[in-house]
Amino acid sequence: MTSNDSRPSGPRSPEQRKHEALERLARDNDVWVATADATGEPCLVPLAFWWDGESVWLSTRDSNPTGRNLATSGRVRLSFGHPRDVVLIHGTARTLTREELRPEVGDAFAAKDGWDPRKDHPSYVWFQVVPDVLQAWTSVPEMSGRTLMREGKWLV
Repeated sequence: MTSNDSRPSGPRSPEQRKHEALERLARDNDVWVATADATGEPCLVPLAFWWDGESVWLSTRDSNPTGRNLATSGRVRLSFGHPRDVVLIHGTARTLTREELRPEVGDAFAAKDGWDPRKDHPSYVWFQVVPDVLQAWTSVPEMSGRTLMREGKWLV
């Protein structure tokens, strides 16, 4: 990982990048979620998330732009971390109602974030994001080899 002043300590091995990316997914509370509507109008918002080891779980209202975009296209990009130590996921989202959500997923999400969308406004729905591509890098020296997952399969 990088130091607090955001200067990289040198290129990390792909194995180290994967290890640190998985740590970030387990540790961080929020993620930047990028979607677009049918006309290409972008939308970027921070959301709480939970990583189950294979998927990223999000919850937002079905009536806001992010919820509508995810439900319509299923296409999403997620950005975790600092711009000088980023994990970027290109993924496919599946929409679930609160009735379709497995209780253990909702419980784990609520335990991690301290907020339970199931107890909030009824317009909250859930999105299971399955990573197609995962990239991790700190700066230009790590741009080469930044792709750690392709087509949902780890390369390292």
